[in-house]
Amino acid sequence: MPTSSRIFDPVATAAWWRSGAEAPWLHGEVARRMSGRLEIMKARPRHVLDWWSSRSASRELLREHYPQAELTAVEPTDAARDAWIAAQRRPWWSPSHWAKGPSALAEPQAGAAAAELLWANMVLHWAADPAQMIARWHQALAVDGFLMFSCFGPDTVQELRTLHARHGHGPAGAEFVDMHDLGDMMVQAGFADPVMDMEHITLTWETPEQALAELRTLGRNTHPGRHAGLRTPRWKAALLEQLAAGASRVAISFEIVYGHAFKGAPRASAGGETRVPLADMRAMVRSSQRPR
Repeated sequence: MPTSSRIFDPVATAAWWRSGAEAPWLHGEVARRMSGRLEIMKARPRHVLDWWSSRSASRELLREHYPQAELTAVEPTDAARDAWIAAQRRPWWSPSHWAKGPSALAEPQAGAAAAELLWANMVLHWAADPAQMIARWHQALAVDGFLMFSCFGPDTVQELRTLHARHGHGPAGAEFVDMHDLGDMMVQAGFADPVMDMEHITLTWETPEQALAELRTLGRNTHPGRHAGLRTPRWKAALLEQLAAGASRVAISFEIVYGHAFKGAPRASAGGETRVPLADMRAMVRSSQRPR
């Protein structure tokens, strides 16, 4: 399996997931924009995986697009899955209590799901090894299944990174992966016809306090070389002054990377001996029997 380890602290990521914070506003906006790309999918998926659903802000969008599909939330840990299930509970007297709702499972079990659509909104930048994450997505999809994801790109919070470097504050956060590298990882994982693109979204706030409050909803500093321990009130006051300097509003930009691809039928390679799992062999036979 290809690897792509980053300079990244997974402990900080785990702490954010344990915090139980709601999906940030920006995640919901990116989900809305990405949902417009679902029109390129001609097939109607019967089983949809919403990867790391509690921060995806996508459940209602996916339900709107595919009301008849089985929607499964995938969470990174058993604890996150249990918290997601608890959040979906309705009072016994509510009509929605008796309706069949989305199911949830922990990520290690997701490989057996065989979904026709795997949707991963704003989660890939939380992976210490993006290539391994993409490979797990490939395993979770059925043949001809469709992957659609979004994540932060390298230009994200560049203003904050520049400010930290100028004033010696240490790294503002872990580096994000370039979309061309992500495309290569998709090919290595076995995806067919990957398409990558990106856009920049700039958010502005009236005060630096508002800016920092919103940035906290987007995660944590996962760079292992970040400042150890707590900062002082004097340092925070200086940071707020630096953020507010030279402009009427605080502006911070985010690079949003989008990717989508199909999982093609497995191919048996030529050689002295080739071993192909029975399920993959059946998929190859079905693919060869489709009308051209």
